[in-house]
Order: sequence, then structure tokens, then C-alpha cells
Amino acid sequence: MAERFVDEPLVPVVATADTSLMAAGGPGLPREFLWRGRTVEVAAVLRSWRETGKCRHGSGEMYARKHWFEVVTTDRATMKIYFERQPRRGRKESRWWLFTISEPES
Repeated sequence: MAERFVDEPLVPVVATADTSLMAAGGPGLPREFLWRGRTVEVAAVLRSWRETGKCRHGSGEMYARKHWFEVVTTDRATMKIYFERQPRRGRKESRWWLFTISEPES
């Protein structure tokens, strides 16, 4: 499986969000996303991590900028996806992004 760079928005299926993650202050990772006109189902989370940065208003505090997830889908692809806490200018409608994908060889 070769990893391929994608960097395209994902549309979460809201009713499938993991609310236990939300209770801990993180984004609720949806179990389903829409991507390129098809439904992608998350089968398992392999790992997760956060990207942090300093406060943009001058205090010395650190804030989570992105929440990353490496997941396996039901069709055996491995995806690295991220959630932007504060979307970049011009990307306000998309907060979930597919960064890379590794698809099983046929």
C-alpha cells in the first residue's frame, strides 16, 4: 500500500459522531464521512494525536490546533484525517480533512 497525498475536505455524517470524545473536549470522530460522492466508513482508529500551537493573542498558553486520526476503513484503506479547531480563512465550511490515503492493492 503506497500512501497518497490527498488534502481534500470530508463531510461528516453527523449522527455517527463519537460523543464520548466530545465529552473529553475533543472533536467527535464520525464513523462515516462523505468523500468524492461515496460513503467512507471508519472500522477502527489506529492512533490519534494533537498538533498544538501558542496562543495567537499573546499569552503563553498552548492550544490544540488540529486533532489527527489514523483510521482503517471498512474497505481496508488506511486514512490520515484531521479536524481543524479554527478553520483557515476561506475554508470555514470544512473542518474535517483527508490528508493521506493508503488503499489496498487489488
